Amino acid sequence: FRLHKSTAEEPHILLECDSSVLDSIQKHLKLYKIRRKVTITPCPELSLWAVIPGEQPGDASSLPKSADQALLLTPDPRTEVMGWRLIAKKGANLSEIIPGSQVGDVQDYHRHRYKQGIPEGVKDLPPGVALPLESNLAFMNGISFTKGCYIGQELTARTHHMGVIRKRLLPVRFPEPLPEGAGIPEGAEILTESGKPAGKFRAGGGELGIALLRLAHANEPLCIQLGGERVKLSATTPEWWPKAAAK
Repeated sequence: FRLHKSTAEEPHILLECDSSVLDSIQKHLKLYKIRRKVTITPCPELSLWAVIPGEQPGDASSLPKSADQALLLTPDPRTEVMGWRLIAKKGANLSEIIPGSQVGDVQDYHRHRYKQGIPEGVKDLPPGVALPLESNLAFMNGISFTKGCYIGQELTARTHHMGVIRKRLLPVRFPEPLPEGAGIPEGAEILTESGKPAGKFRAGGGELGIALLRLAHANEPLCIQLGGERVKLSATTPEWWPKAAAK
């Protein structure tokens, strides 16, 4: 998030990241700043909130304007269905910032994003494993095809312009509750009814999750072998995707 108001001001960028990899991200950024006068500092005094819309997503104008206590209140840059990101000082009164809002549980947030097929953090996007285009980052303002060089740029740009992406992260749902105490292991293989490999389970909670699936099998009945039993699941194409994306 860009905190400075104009190019005349000294640039201040606020980077939201997975807290479990805070140290490695700082090392990575410091490695690439070369000799630039850039200060990289964590902000433990700030807290991050997701403001999830009701039944229908609205635009930023539908949010109350009394956001004085918030450092930042802005539409989620990934997609409209994810609502807004709110960054405030720890201990700020959220009901004053957004009157009429209800504080939910972090699991409510994860359920919402899995339902929408939104990956986030190193569980959903394992470093060195997840590919940007297969992870749908081009749909979520996560890839620039006009900026200068970056690691992996040639492969990413060529794949994008050829338009051949055979696997994508998709939201999945288990129609029946999982057996007591049985979670789906991360990376578990997903099969078609005839036993063909269809993809791999990434992460989830309850009856919802996200999986990297071959688009050729995405609309078929799917299953995972779990403790000698077959657990059924189904995948859907998110409505917020570009219309031609699932082809």
